Amino acid sequence: MKTVTLPRGEKIPALGQGSWMMGERPAHRAAEIAALREGVEHGMTVIDTAEMYGDGAAEHVIAEALGPVRDEIFLVSKAYPQNASRTRLAKACEASLKRLGTDRLDLYLLHWRGSVPLAETIEAMEVLRTAGKIRHWGVSNLDTDDMEELIQAGGEGCATDQILYNLGRRGPEHDLLPWLEAQAIPVMAYSPVEQGRLLANWVLAELAKSIGATPAQVALAWVLHRDEVIAIPKASTVAHVRDNAAAANLVLSDDVIAALDAAFPRPRQRSPLEML
Repeated sequence: MKTVTLPRGEKIPALGQGSWMMGERPAHRAAEIAALREGVEHGMTVIDTAEMYGDGAAEHVIAEALGPVRDEIFLVSKAYPQNASRTRLAKACEASLKRLGTDRLDLYLLHWRGSVPLAETIEAMEVLRTAGKIRHWGVSNLDTDDMEELIQAGGEGCATDQILYNLGRRGPEHDLLPWLEAQAIPVMAYSPVEQGRLLANWVLAELAKSIGATPAQVALAWVLHRDEVIAIPKASTVAHVRDNAAAANLVLSDDVIAALDAAFPRPRQRSPLEML
């Protein structure tokens, strides 16, 4: 498994697992638990969740699925922006820890920017890190100007920016990705196959067929071919997880990369960072 190095020097797998919408349907719970466990067996040990996902239901599923192997997991959760203040972040973190059945988070993220000043969020994150409640902290859905402000506010300890990035959402390549690379801050790409919508593209399907892969594997491999990018696709079945895991070993040729660039060109001009 390819790895990505965090600013403090820790290496983590470049392919992990998301959990958006997990825990929301009781009939799917057993399949979701099996999928998470299967992913860990394949080395996909970065597990991403958030207090927002099912109002904590996804965190409960992760606890049930992965509690016995907690020490093998790089566990990521995210706080609502309204909870990212010095008076509320500790309480939000404790609630996530309780739902996850653990005593620490490996990475805690500001889910998106709200009204709380970034300097205050940084202060609250550092208090949690010093207390051992979190090991790293970072942000999500922050664009270049936000990241510049974050660093100016004392955010040199930021471990990642989790953003929407895939073949169909290439706007970050204009300035955000180069800026993050220059700062040695890795990208965590959510919805790397656009929640499955990319799979209907006939060019992607034909390219995948020509190299003996699935469209999802090619879309994931394209995200992973960039250095310092971590992809966190969500899969709710064992079969889907196995399909995703195979993308970690798929090397795309220059010809395939060129064909994908032609089929999914990045915007000609800079555009604001998109969110889902």
